[in-house]
Amino acid sequence: MARRRFVWSPADDCLVEVSPDYEQPGRDVPIIGDTHYDGLRATDGTPIDTKAKHREYMKRNGLTTVDDFKDTWANAERKRDAYRTGQSGAGAVNKHDIARVIAALENKR
Repeated sequence: MARRRFVWSPADDCLVEVSPDYEQPGRDVPIIGDTHYDGLRATDGTPIDTKAKHREYMKRNGLTTVDDFKDTWANAERKRDAYRTGQSGAGAVNKHDIARVIAALENKR
């Protein structure tokens, strides 16, 4: 059985079969400059259709993007792991620690 390819045709509003060597127009064009911002608007309707407008909008409204927290989250993960394994100096509390404290309290009675 031969392999078949289909692409979406907006004109026909359906999938259309194409030949195996068919290349979709414009598919290999890299994103250059601010073209991926074209027509972009914030949720309040403010146009942020360039990188500069987006940056200024985010700064003006005290907003940030998730990539600004990459190092913060990595550091927090390292601290959590160190705490859980007892390498942080404080050490993690486990069920054996709780059992020991309960036994010590019960012995004092």
